[in-house]
Amino acid sequence: MSKNDIMEYVEKKLHELQGVLPESIIEELYGKLKEIPGLTREEVDKIIDLAIREYRNALVEPGEAVGTVAAQSIGEPSTQMTLRTFHYAGVREFNVTLGLPRLIEIVDARKTPSTPMMTVYLDEEHRYDENKAKEVARRIEVTKVENVASNIETDLFENIIRIGLDPVMLKDKGLTPEQVLKVIEKMKLGAEEITLQYENERPVIIIKFAGEPEAAKLSKAREKIMSAKIKGVKGIKRVIVQRRSINGKEEYVLITDGSNLAGVLGVKGVDPTRTTTNSISEIESVLGIEAAREAIIREIKNVLDEQGLDVDIRHIMLVADIMTWTGKVRQVGRHGVTGEKESVLARAAFEVTVRHLYDAAARGEVDELKGVTENVIVGQIVPVGTGMVTLQMKPTVPKKSK
Repeated sequence: MSKNDIMEYVEKKLHELQGVLPESIIEELYGKLKEIPGLTREEVDKIIDLAIREYRNALVEPGEAVGTVAAQSIGEPSTQMTLRTFHYAGVREFNVTLGLPRLIEIVDARKTPSTPMMTVYLDEEHRYDENKAKEVARRIEVTKVENVASNIETDLFENIIRIGLDPVMLKDKGLTPEQVLKVIEKMKLGAEEITLQYENERPVIIIKFAGEPEAAKLSKAREKIMSAKIKGVKGIKRVIVQRRSINGKEEYVLITDGSNLAGVLGVKGVDPTRTTTNSISEIESVLGIEAAREAIIREIKNVLDEQGLDVDIRHIMLVADIMTWTGKVRQVGRHGVTGEKESVLARAAFEVTVRHLYDAAARGEVDELKGVTENVIVGQIVPVGTGMVTLQMKPTVPKKSK
């Protein structure tokens, strides 16, 4: 049979699957079948039958305790995780928390990760050129006066502060002495005069103060000057440029020490559609709750994959759904998901039992015994599996046969 005849047969068979399989799976099947050379009708039938069987086997049975299965499926492999902090992608300067500590950070919905990091992707113009990638990195990385100063001296006799600038560091950071001078001039130091001079072709900024010399005043001004930001995005301490192969193409990607998603997305040269951070709370505040849900799934999956643990992604998706369905990210704990359960007994069974019972009694709460935990506590059949079905029979007096 010709290719066209087979494809017509495929289209006919797939059209019959409307309502049997989801549209996305039908489209995927069509794309896969289209790519296989030399297909016969019998092979098409077998492939479609196999797809239907696999799909039906993957469906959740009514009444299945999916929460318990998900908890066990993630909790049990977690006990095999390591407790170490690993070097990131071979870069010695950066550490990133992985394994069990990272998993705990995610499910606890910590506001700030212990090692905040960003993966910054670049736009079409900057991603293939190393020098252009470094330009973007310079725009993002916070540069302070102390990063470009070779030395800083305080002279009590003349009541001045002398800042010697390092020409090599200035060039590396893409700065000029005039830019540093402008930043210092804008600071409220109470200085009488601020000048830029050159000594042996090396730039020196001299800050002269009026009045009587005061050691404490000069020391305080010195600290303020050294920590002054010249340029960059707040919170980004360092940026490393890495070359990666993405979708078969080599491109440059920036890895940051520190995180500021809102600030970085506004930098020229950054691709905002792919740039991401390991801070779930930042993603929630900048991109919304749906993006936070995706980030939770991705981060948990990455932790498990890095440890070589095979956990079905649907279990992780259920955890992410539970953490985000109210419209904000909640931790899986007494201050979040568990602590906000409607059932008094379920809350009391987790932590601080007596306080939960006292509070519920004071408010006159009623437990409807609809969940699993509370029914286990009182010794009733749990509402999962066969326990979901209640059979009732109204006995009647049998009629006498004539």
